[in-house]
Amino acid sequence: MNFDDTPQEAAFRETARKWIDANAPKELHAELSKSSLGRIRLASRDIVEVGKAWQKKKADAGWACLHWPREYGGRGATPIEKVIWQQEEGVYGKLTQPFQIGEGMCGPTVMAFGSEDAKRRYLPKLASGEEIWCQLFSEPSAGSDVAGLRTRAEKKGDDWVVNGQKIWTSGAHYSDYGLLIARTDPNVPKHKGLTMFFLDMKSPGVEVRPIKQANGMQEFNEVYFTDVVIPDSQRLGAVGDGWSVSLTTLMNERMSIGARLATGVPEMFEFCSNLMLEDGLAIDDPAVRSKLASWAAKSNALKYTSYRTISALSKGERPGPENSIGKLVSGMMLQDIATYAMDLQGAAGVLTGSDEETVQGQFQQMLLSSPSMRIAGGTDEILRNIIAERVLGLPGDIRVDKDVPYNKIPTKGR
Repeated sequence: MNFDDTPQEAAFRETARKWIDANAPKELHAELSKSSLGRIRLASRDIVEVGKAWQKKKADAGWACLHWPREYGGRGATPIEKVIWQQEEGVYGKLTQPFQIGEGMCGPTVMAFGSEDAKRRYLPKLASGEEIWCQLFSEPSAGSDVAGLRTRAEKKGDDWVVNGQKIWTSGAHYSDYGLLIARTDPNVPKHKGLTMFFLDMKSPGVEVRPIKQANGMQEFNEVYFTDVVIPDSQRLGAVGDGWSVSLTTLMNERMSIGARLATGVPEMFEFCSNLMLEDGLAIDDPAVRSKLASWAAKSNALKYTSYRTISALSKGERPGPENSIGKLVSGMMLQDIATYAMDLQGAAGVLTGSDEETVQGQFQQMLLSSPSMRIAGGTDEILRNIIAERVLGLPGDIRVDKDVPYNKIPTKGR
């Protein structure tokens, strides 16, 4: 394949570059450049408010959700033009963190299964950052088995009444809307009794409780539902077809996470180029160089694997199971690099702060946040099963509860 820009792509890149140069919040460039490891946090400004301002400016100029149709707030751009934009946006793309779930997961699901009225009402405001969305899938009792969820939705007239609990919901504390999957029929096998909805996160009966993480951040939340009323008009897909709808969300989720997850490779190269060990610079040590070479090879493999997804999207195909590869490898690399960096630093690895301590603090934050990346969007084990079965064609894992009605599956505390 030839990865050079075509004349049209080069012109698009130049236009994007000029607009970003004229409109980006350059006063944040230095701080954003240092915040690629761990969760993004600005010292004196709220990332959500700054992100909203940047997203709105992009939307007003036609640079938000580029690949979406114009009538839904996008630009109607090609997949490769979206990639070019992300390359040129660079560190300022980190300001879109609060909108990544909405743009990368919720929006495509609403676009695929929502009514025309719903798409025209919600998608433009999602694209402009005026309304933030979250994804309400995981539950305490189900783990990575999304189909094992217990949150229930019961039909009453033209509405559904929801009761239950979700956990590890990123951004729920500042979200306006959420994509919710719930059990609507416990008398059929677990994958067949689910239905997808979207709801207003300010609805009566919705309670959000932030979870404080080891790195001091509060990005994840528990969400409780007590007699929450959702109109049937906010159902996505057919009743009982929630699992099929969720696959669109999950495939986009793994593509989004795998494409945007910082692995720390550039930071690690820079760090080793300046770190003095007992025998000289770390980058001159054969053992260190071997590690760096391995990570560089994996990083490039991730990049070219993502191009396969771009090619599929350019043909109008739905993201496939191959996206699980990028997410799996990225998550492991993130943790491995952070762990090795901390080992090289020794006692200095516990330092956080500014100036010469900044690098140490970055890798510390990276290490503390990295386990979540091996869980979010599917655990390593789930992803390996997907790759084995759907990419490599190996025999499926044994699932003894596959055809058993959900309410007949033995469990504790139901």
